[in-house]
Amino acid sequence: MRFLMLYRPANIAAAEAGTPPTAEMMQKMGALMEKKIGEGKLLSTEGCMPTSKGARVSLNRGKLSVVDGPFSEAKEIIGGFALMKLKSHQEAITEAHEFLEVAGDGEVEVRLIHENGTHDSF
Repeated sequence: MRFLMLYRPANIAAAEAGTPPTAEMMQKMGALMEKKIGEGKLLSTEGCMPTSKGARVSLNRGKLSVVDGPFSEAKEIIGGFALMKLKSHQEAITEAHEFLEVAGDGEVEVRLIHENGTHDSF
């Protein structure tokens, strides 16, 4: 099963300011990513730029709307993502916890990805 992990950092001010991680944080995160790649679990991961570099595009009743960032709602800020190949929902929760132990305060939304048109549940 593949899971999309969406990371929302607790320190929104730093994320929105584009403050780069410390060298120590980069080393810890790099080691975690290498470990997960070696285990065959991590398929893809990236960090997101501040919302000031983004836009929201929506369609409502045929009317297109574009709102340029920055976005103010902290709960909506996605700091990065990872796509992981895991065996279960519980394993995904365990992986999210391990990531947060390195990343620090924040949350990870875990979403199961449809596989080959199936609608698997947890």
